[in-house]
Amino acid sequence: MAQVKWTPQAADDLEAICLLIARDAPALDGIFADRVLRATERVAGLPRLGRVVAELGSENIREIIASHAFAFALYFSRELPPMGNELVEIRLNGQSANASDLAVPLAEYERARGTSHRPVQGEEAPEEAPRAGKSFYIETFGCQMNEHDSEKVAGVLLARGYRPAASDDEADLVFYNTCSIREKAAHKVFSHLGAIRKQRRLNPPVIGVLGCVAQQEGEEIFERAPWVSLVCGSASYARLPELLGRLEAGAGRVTGLSLDVDDCFETELTRRNHPFRAYLTIIEGCDKACSYCVVPMTRGPERSRASDGILTDARRLASEGYTEIQLLGQTVNSYRDPSPARLSFAELLGRVAEIPGIRRVRFTTSHPSDFTPDIVRALEENPVLCNHIHLPAQSGSDAVLARMRRTYTREQYLEKIHCIRSARRAISISTDMIVGFSGESPGDFGQTLALLDEVGYDQVFAFKYSPRPKTEALGWPDDVPDLEKGRRLSELQDRQRQIQVARNAQLVGKEFEVLVEGFQPRLGQAVGRTTGNRVVNFPGEDGWRGQYMRVRVTSAGPNSLVGERVQAGAAPGPVAE
Repeated sequence: MAQVKWTPQAADDLEAICLLIARDAPALDGIFADRVLRATERVAGLPRLGRVVAELGSENIREIIASHAFAFALYFSRELPPMGNELVEIRLNGQSANASDLAVPLAEYERARGTSHRPVQGEEAPEEAPRAGKSFYIETFGCQMNEHDSEKVAGVLLARGYRPAASDDEADLVFYNTCSIREKAAHKVFSHLGAIRKQRRLNPPVIGVLGCVAQQEGEEIFERAPWVSLVCGSASYARLPELLGRLEAGAGRVTGLSLDVDDCFETELTRRNHPFRAYLTIIEGCDKACSYCVVPMTRGPERSRASDGILTDARRLASEGYTEIQLLGQTVNSYRDPSPARLSFAELLGRVAEIPGIRRVRFTTSHPSDFTPDIVRALEENPVLCNHIHLPAQSGSDAVLARMRRTYTREQYLEKIHCIRSARRAISISTDMIVGFSGESPGDFGQTLALLDEVGYDQVFAFKYSPRPKTEALGWPDDVPDLEKGRRLSELQDRQRQIQVARNAQLVGKEFEVLVEGFQPRLGQAVGRTTGNRVVNFPGEDGWRGQYMRVRVTSAGPNSLVGERVQAGAAPGPVAE
């Protein structure tokens, strides 16, 4: 490590730089030194950094930052435990540093800042070390929107000095970010609330219920689970700092349940849970009025983010090393740019795909009524845009679609499918289906099965209908017995399984670029995903995560493909996607 003489000015300036690093890259477990270096390069134009260079010498500033900045970023974000004799492994350009390496620089820094509370080795420790910030744990149920909301909620907590805990057994603050799209998901939340009350009876945490169940049930949650302290719907997340302040001041029951919102939930700090894929919300809420759906009642009206803010976030994510961005919205293609640029959804896709460093752009979920040919043209023209579209049909029967208030007919839906299938680039299609909706006859269900055959979906997410609170359909007869719903669901899944077996078999011998997402140690297989959202398993190593590789498919099953890595320099085979 470089020898640094800390002056108050230099220490102050390095603190500012490190705070920027900690704020821009808070998912500390997944950050490597090269990302930290990129973060420092992004602030290289700041006058404060110029003073640090002058103070410490331009010839060694990069080495100083590489040696110390990550440790200081950890320190300022309250992730680094007190030094003592503990070993704290920190990755620095492929090497590790431990507590003894960092104790002296930190102590010198603290002396210069006049904030010393950790002893240099050999000195006596002060009588009482400061307490670490309180810890939090968030458990997330449901869709990618909820996953990303949890990342942003975690950012709010980090900014207030909380630190993440490994489990709800250890946390001072436990949040459940909930989903109410189906009855089973809502029941699961109350099951968890009962379980944590028992397991933490001797040291109860502060418990909060967030998301759709919170908005749907409101203050009734306090009646069913009096040990809950916070109930906050997703439309009120922008008020979280205020709500947390009230909790921290000792308030027993705090709520955020208003749907009267105009803006999307944004945070200065987002704790990303994935090291190379980042979610980016572009629209929240829903203005559709599907008779079975709770989303308009739990997430509020549609609010689109301004395109300049979205593009700024996407550029920042690319500079931090994220190579795949997934644009999110309940009806993502209903996006309407409120800024003077007035970008269409297809134009926004193209602008995000142009950002250097971004190799893949996905989006979900699309509504058929707002799906337009220019989206298909954008996918045709730019290979960075992933060739996969999730287009929920929900039913193949016009009668059921009308009762569902889906705003399109079977024929109109098939026109969208024809547009996608006619593209110059092969595009995979997935969908959602509901079986057993109110009034669904055997003939209606037969039309849904026929739709599977006609479209040839690459994947189907199918569910039994369950009436949801505050929806129009709640007052209608739930007249398909549960046993029959289960039978129809099994029949649909069996039919779709046959379709996927046949479609995937056509891919044997073809080559795909995959992004390696995981590793199965028992099988010694890497798990990759194609741009078309197909999973490919192939012999690999755990260290391949985040890398892009060419893989040849050798066999296929209904839900995934098996392949082998194509070595560099090998003669190319038939390339798909």
